Amino acid sequence: MLTKKQKDLLLFIHNRVQETGVSPSFDEMKDALELKSKSGIHRLITALEERGFIRRLAHRARALEILKLPEGLQGTSSPAPANSGLNNNVVSIADAKLKPADEVQTDASSFTVPVMGRIAAGVPISAIQDHNNDLVVSPDMLGAGNHYALEVHGDSMIDEGILDGDTVLIKETSSARNGDIVVAFIVEEEEATLKKIYKSGNTIELVAANPAYEPRQFTSDKVQVQGQLVGLVRKYH
Repeated sequence: MLTKKQKDLLLFIHNRVQETGVSPSFDEMKDALELKSKSGIHRLITALEERGFIRRLAHRARALEILKLPEGLQGTSSPAPANSGLNNNVVSIADAKLKPADEVQTDASSFTVPVMGRIAAGVPISAIQDHNNDLVVSPDMLGAGNHYALEVHGDSMIDEGILDGDTVLIKETSSARNGDIVVAFIVEEEEATLKKIYKSGNTIELVAANPAYEPRQFTSDKVQVQGQLVGLVRKYH
């Protein structure tokens, strides 16, 4: 799953290589995606490389090889404009609210929660977009409000008992107290991550529960809280 900006950058690089045989410069990428700095491009390139869409060619400047395009985008000639107003990268459960379990033929004492995809407990990965399936849970695990579930990828929250492969239950909210574990959407990176949050004045710090990961600081306008951890489901194989 790629964010809109990741798709836009991938297609921009692909089209430029098709046209000229040379990858665009970071400045050209920054301008094409209307980003303020090249650091955002570095993060997008790294994300695309980690997902197997591109490869950096060693010892050659401006050398990026397109390995594949997202399914359904083969043959696409140009990305959507960066200022098109489309924002498909934020967690949205407006069309996937909690439903009583009897609607999906489960026990009447249970509820189904929409599983919205994967969330990073580590370096941020793609923000969650899709309602993939449903998870049946006891209402005792949820409380009031709307909820969704996310599959955890990474190890940055292991000291809080959250392991790679776990499924976390998230209460939909845009507010949080210091020390809460939240789904944090990093605006400029268009990425979501699961971290502890601490606020001080106009500064937000996202803190891992693993000493291998350094805390990250942002101004308050650069981070959106999209939910708070309320439960965890683990499968044993």
